[in-house]
Amino acid sequence: MLGARMNTVGILLVNLGTPDAPTPEKVGAYLREFLMDPDVIDIPYPFRWALVNFLILRGRARASAEAYRKIWTSRGSPLLFHTLELAAAVQREADAAAPGRHRVKMAMRYGNPSIESALAAFRDEGLRKILALPLYPQYSLSATESSVREIRRVLSKLEFSSLDVDVLPPFCDSPFFLDAVAAVSRAAHAAARADFTLFSFHGLPERQVRKAVRTSGFDYREQCFAAARGLAARLEIPAGEYGVSFQSRLGRTPWIRPFTDVVLTELASGKLPDGSRAPRPVRRLAVLCPSFVSDCLETLEEIAIRGRDIFRASGGEELVYIPAVNAREEWAKAVLNIAVTRAS
Repeated sequence: MLGARMNTVGILLVNLGTPDAPTPEKVGAYLREFLMDPDVIDIPYPFRWALVNFLILRGRARASAEAYRKIWTSRGSPLLFHTLELAAAVQREADAAAPGRHRVKMAMRYGNPSIESALAAFRDEGLRKILALPLYPQYSLSATESSVREIRRVLSKLEFSSLDVDVLPPFCDSPFFLDAVAAVSRAAHAAARADFTLFSFHGLPERQVRKAVRTSGFDYREQCFAAARGLAARLEIPAGEYGVSFQSRLGRTPWIRPFTDVVLTELASGKLPDGSRAPRPVRRLAVLCPSFVSDCLETLEEIAIRGRDIFRASGGEELVYIPAVNAREEWAKAVLNIAVTRAS
């Protein structure tokens, strides 16, 4: 049995994280862990500590808890249960393809279940080879690199000398990913009967994008535009009928543009994200968020609730949010293919 386990390859799916409950205390603890990461707020520790504890958390923990309550379900946090369901779905696909060949687990970079607990479980089960797949299609220092650093920290701290962990690269250009998003989105997008389609990606500070280009060669903004072009082609959206924007900015430092909330206001008056004018104001808008593979606060509250309200208040009639791939069968198959092919 132990020998069989030693030949089994672990697949660790890493998502960003979520608070344990939609309360100011739990949300505050989660935000403190997240925002104190130097890959997230990349300023010297004393300034980061003061900024997070004296300025950001005092108001943001309560406001964020209220936002989380709007999307919380009887199963808890959508990000958590979607990621748990994805791990189970990928395990089913792996068992169907090659019984006993892969063991699938999930972990969160921040919060629970932790990367440390998942790696410890793999070790205790006798596995030796682990493929870690950060579930962020595009590369960023604040998500991808932070997860890589945490995996390395855990391996060093716990002296997991028996574990060989291979962290897989971003998959934004993978046909498996693009085909799965298009397949999952196609029916809802067609039903939306949209005048325009907006691909809204998570935003980043401009300095972090430049730093990532220097240190890794990955250009986050260009990866987002390339993903939008690939999805638009697969969904047969003509040029001029879709655009790209960036959401979730925080603080006063310059972030990459255009901003989603501003674009939502401008679309209703006919101004497109690239600055050109549409033949007529956009009345029905479809929004996809291809930097999120699991529905979460940023998609369900920021886009489907607040974004819809912004669009309607600006003169639009309807904003239709197209759900993430979550744990759909098409995406589970794609995840297994991404892990296997990128590791080979």
